[in-house]
Amino acid sequence: MQSSMPVLDRCSTGSCRPAIRSLELRQNDGRARAHLGGPMSFEIVPTGAALGAEIRGANLAGPLNDATFTAIERAYNQYGVIFFRDQHITPPQQVAFTRRFGEIEFNIFGERWSVPGSPEIVVVSNVTEGGQPIGVRRAGENWHSDMCYAPRPPRGTMLYALEIPDLFGLSLGDTEFASAAAAWDALPEQLRQRVEGRRAVFDFSGRKRAFPPKQSEIDRYPPLTHPIVRTHPYTLRKCLYVMRDDCTTIEGIDPEEAAALIAALAEHIVKPAFIYRHQWRRGDLLMWDNCTVQHRAIQDYDLPHRRLMHRTTMGGAVPV
Repeated sequence: MQSSMPVLDRCSTGSCRPAIRSLELRQNDGRARAHLGGPMSFEIVPTGAALGAEIRGANLAGPLNDATFTAIERAYNQYGVIFFRDQHITPPQQVAFTRRFGEIEFNIFGERWSVPGSPEIVVVSNVTEGGQPIGVRRAGENWHSDMCYAPRPPRGTMLYALEIPDLFGLSLGDTEFASAAAAWDALPEQLRQRVEGRRAVFDFSGRKRAFPPKQSEIDRYPPLTHPIVRTHPYTLRKCLYVMRDDCTTIEGIDPEEAAALIAALAEHIVKPAFIYRHQWRRGDLLMWDNCTVQHRAIQDYDLPHRRLMHRTTMGGAVPV
């Protein structure tokens, strides 16, 4: 079976035609693959879910010319989640790759747990040393979009897996991703008309957390509003931007009705049809879009099963 859709043109580290064109996708063992030929070419393999793709053959420890990076960035915008297996990168290399997507966003976690010499990188880990945690632990267990409480929520987030917990060879600590864009596409027209143009209130102080925020952090992020229906700044695709734990109400709607609507939209976004579940491997570098994608961490592990990741965040724009 063959189909045609907008994907990236032929790219390699030596040459690339960056214009988007309609390229045939060949069906092989049930999955569509966009083949990008040429020397040292890489391959985009969609997950088969509503979002997500693996980028095969790209070495993020080496130099990426502008054309190759443009191809990766297009895949990122198109699929919402992309990941690279078997990477071997240093903290400076992760920081440099992140900066290709925009200014790095510093957040509250980095002030507590960052990589020595690389303050841009937040340590995500369940490991303790000297009785103290070395990184963020048990964060993101509920569905959310990173830093949605900020005036300019980040464009995206990267996680680089250094240690992955496993049990009898089976990886633990998966991450689930939900396509808020696919959720919008599937929303009934009557409900679309009800929410489009409305704004939800996001309140940092009211969010459920594994640890309480400092008063200085609460003062830094007072309640604000964002549109319930966002438009992606690069693809112009619409998506739902509402989270049960972050949104306290909707402007112009009775509080009880607003709470019910927030709950209904939040449940709709995370329906199984819109979800990709990532099973981590050591050496994975995975990045997701914080406009069209929500995510949550699966906490099915604990010590002595160690988990260690490095996180970087890309600055974003005011939601529209």
